[in-house]
Amino acid sequence: MTTEATVTSAYGAWSLVPPLLAIALAIVTRRALLSLFVGVWAGGVVLAAERAETLVDWAAVPFVAVVEAFDWIIGSFGNDMFHAKIVTFTFLLGAGIALMWRLGGPIALANAATNRVDSHRRVGVAAWLLGLVWFFDDYANTAIVGSAVKDLADEMRMSREKLAYILDSTAAPVATFGISSWVAYQVSLVRTEYANIEGETPSAFATFLWSIPFNVYCLLALVMVLIVVLTRRDFGEMLTAETRAQQTGNLTREDATPLQSMKEDLGEPIPDDPKLRMFLAPIGVLVTVVIVGAVITGFNAIDPAPLDLFSDGDVLFGLIDLDVLMDFLNNVDFTGALVWGSFGMVVTALVLGLADGTFDLETSMETVLDGFGIMLTAVSILVLAWGIGSVAGALNTGEYVTGLTADFITPTMLPIVVVLTTAVVAFSIGTSWGTMAIITPIAIPLAYEIGNGSPELLAVAVGAVFSGSIFGDHCSPISDTTILSSTFAGSDHIDHVRTQIYYAVTVLAAALVVYLLYGVTGVTPFLLVPLGGAMLLALVYGLSELDAQRKGVSAQPFVDIGSTESPSDD
Repeated sequence: MTTEATVTSAYGAWSLVPPLLAIALAIVTRRALLSLFVGVWAGGVVLAAERAETLVDWAAVPFVAVVEAFDWIIGSFGNDMFHAKIVTFTFLLGAGIALMWRLGGPIALANAATNRVDSHRRVGVAAWLLGLVWFFDDYANTAIVGSAVKDLADEMRMSREKLAYILDSTAAPVATFGISSWVAYQVSLVRTEYANIEGETPSAFATFLWSIPFNVYCLLALVMVLIVVLTRRDFGEMLTAETRAQQTGNLTREDATPLQSMKEDLGEPIPDDPKLRMFLAPIGVLVTVVIVGAVITGFNAIDPAPLDLFSDGDVLFGLIDLDVLMDFLNNVDFTGALVWGSFGMVVTALVLGLADGTFDLETSMETVLDGFGIMLTAVSILVLAWGIGSVAGALNTGEYVTGLTADFITPTMLPIVVVLTTAVVAFSIGTSWGTMAIITPIAIPLAYEIGNGSPELLAVAVGAVFSGSIFGDHCSPISDTTILSSTFAGSDHIDHVRTQIYYAVTVLAAALVVYLLYGVTGVTPFLLVPLGGAMLLALVYGLSELDAQRKGVSAQPFVDIGSTESPSDD
């Protein structure tokens, strides 16, 4: 069934070459920067070749492609306020983390938590719980949770790949359920499509609420993290990484290139007896300013007063006006709040260090610059990843992929086709939000048409778009959230991608079974998701045993440092 929203790319299958080439090179060579630049350059080749008419034009294609590549890279960095804010936030956060490290804050936290968070399992559970609590924004989630638990994870010999996986899989999935920029963004996309439909539709916010049980991948991704953490079983390249960390103490692969390394880049902390306030105060300011800043920016858009949030009308829980709530969420500037919060974090750490006499002004400024430096690789990868996104937009990559599938969808197959299509697009262009912007205008009219206006099928489509976007994002080395997860875990970026992809594919397989059962039986996923969790538990046990036997290692290679736990405790 073809919809008016279906669009095809003028470049056809060639539009897939740049992102897929970058991804393939990154996985094979483990050189993310080189691979991303080659991908952007390949986009310039496709564009220049399409315009070439004479022999001279064809000879100039490689050189014209370089010009196009830098136009995309510079444009994505300099013309987008959102990207500029993320870069500023990342650099400031690096400075704050560097100052806290020199002040000994992370060491003090590790010392204070040693008696409670004293095992590999407990560190994992702590990271998982913190990830669930910070549902406002995925970037802040990754940064704050990573900063809080990284040294504890190091103490328990948790591989950096494992920590990056926990951060990544409890960031975006959590943000798709809470009061967050993600929800506001998707609801705004749904509302826009509803305005173009001639017929009765539910409210966009009601559709979002109904879509929660159909966001199966994100639900099961959170379950998967908990299963892996509690059972302490791994498979695929994660089993290799965890075995290495436990047996040798090497938290990263021998020739890995972590996106940040505190000890190598910053040296040892200055104080011999670090104080816990050196961690809690800067992080507390970061969290407080981000929340307050987000609330202020949201309320500034409400006219005439914040009390309108509790006015009469279409209300949530009999109290909150949905229209005003959505205006509030749509206008919350989370990225701006992250910049203010990270700056507040830096200022707090500076004041503490100077007041305590830990360092002087010259040393503090040098530490700030060192903090910028530890984020340089991550920012470089982010900019190139955004450049790949610009290439995908110029070549209509997403539209080409979606145009291939729109003619073969039935109500039973709708969630499966939407998830798989969305996953391919997200994997190819490396952005969940960009993918949602591409797929939602196709999925909503399609679901409305084949479901005869069924509100439930509309919710299914929205949930499937969320699921596919996050899955593709988790598997893509050009995803900004995946890059930041590697950064704040101190992991080699490509190692993070290679280890996480096994788990993401396993979760997707369980999610597809749930979607298929729903399509065949009509049973709500609220009842089917627990079945998906049981499937994941069985898969984790089965795959870990098979992989351990194949590699000649233990399926549970853990001896927790300072803990009385042993593998037999399970």
